[in-house]
Amino acid sequence: MPRVRHLLAPVIAAAVVVGASSCSLSSDAADGTTPIVVGYQSKTINTVTAGTLLRARGDFERRLAELGKANGKTYDVRWEDYDTGAPITTGMIAGKIDIGSMGDYPLLVNGSRANASDSTATSILSITGSSPTGSLNMIVTRPDSPIRSVSDLRGKRVSASVGSAGHGTAIAALDRAGIPAGDVDVTNQQPQIGATALESGKVDALAQFVAWPGLLVFQHKAKLVYDGAELGRPTLHGTIARNSFIKQQPEVVEAFLKAQLDATAALVHDPLKAAEQVAEHSGLPAEVVYLYNGPGGTDFNPAIKPSLTAALADDLPYLTSIGSFPNPVDLSSFVDDGPLRRAVAATGGDYRALVDRAGNESVAVGEVWYGGSRATKTSDDTGVLRLIRSARNNGTAVKAAYVTDPVLGTRWFADHAVWLREGDRFQAFTTSDSAEKYRSTHPDAAPVTYDEAVSQVTP
Repeated sequence: MPRVRHLLAPVIAAAVVVGASSCSLSSDAADGTTPIVVGYQSKTINTVTAGTLLRARGDFERRLAELGKANGKTYDVRWEDYDTGAPITTGMIAGKIDIGSMGDYPLLVNGSRANASDSTATSILSITGSSPTGSLNMIVTRPDSPIRSVSDLRGKRVSASVGSAGHGTAIAALDRAGIPAGDVDVTNQQPQIGATALESGKVDALAQFVAWPGLLVFQHKAKLVYDGAELGRPTLHGTIARNSFIKQQPEVVEAFLKAQLDATAALVHDPLKAAEQVAEHSGLPAEVVYLYNGPGGTDFNPAIKPSLTAALADDLPYLTSIGSFPNPVDLSSFVDDGPLRRAVAATGGDYRALVDRAGNESVAVGEVWYGGSRATKTSDDTGVLRLIRSARNNGTAVKAAYVTDPVLGTRWFADHAVWLREGDRFQAFTTSDSAEKYRSTHPDAAPVTYDEAVSQVTP
């Protein structure tokens, strides 16, 4: 694999991040309240139904209030926000975080470290967000960079958070491109540090998970050169909890999962409103949030499908590639959907229907968001251009416009896409590689800029 600087810094040293003020949560506080600490990542869109949106809506607190009326207990929830999953894992092992959410590779790191002892063991309880193709992890470079493809990263320096979903995707992408170990210098950095390093020219590219690639592109600080969907491998984020907490507080765990179901239903029902709530509580632009939680973006189905468990199994070799993780992860015990099954049943749902549901509950479409709740969906990318042209002619402001790559199925910003014209039809792609793949079977498709496409589309 590519050489990595300070390989396990965020994985091992993350204990420093978990504040000493966090108390042990194995018993009730002196005042009789039951404390619960939830570790989450406010800027990681794939986890919002167990993190940012859940916290903003107060669903967990409401479910706990209902529980308290039934059992006479009082609960106190503490939310702790982190940039990656590594410090959440460290806090869970220390008994200072009860429930957390993180991506697939961090989940495996968690399982390897925490399950070294029965006293610190953890379990994956639900999925917070997933992509059947891996489209939610990406590699970006500076807008003026000559790098156009992952193949151009040979001999370059790439920033990534080692142990993260973004890093795992980068390793897989480089391997598929046939780039030998040592030919890429992977610099281990937290997302915001890596973003700064990219902007200043200290690194050549940034490999990260949502929402960092979309954020930097939206801010005109980066361009997309690799869409994780090119791997065609499922990626996921999920809810994880300490086994001792699950055993001691099963009713609290069920309340949390019920609350996750509440937040998921609200997001699916009104993704625009959810995007604005997440934006307000994360500091991310609403346009970036809606890129991922809008129609055809992240699949927020909470069910732990066999295909996702299989994806975790396929990712197990990653642990060996990034360092010493001697404890094998037994997915048959590490993945436990029993609590979620009970939560779904208790809320009148059908867990089997969730498992069997194929694809995203929201269908991928083109969409123009004018602001507030005013958004218009179209069936294709050409329709998006028509809406944009009409808005320009009428002086109507457009907050954001989204397209769907016909090759990879990824939802992306219309004004940052790679456009091709084929007769009267236009197609938008996330990357040049995706566009070239399309052109290999559509030789008449010709490159055009976004503004040219808008001016050329027929009304």
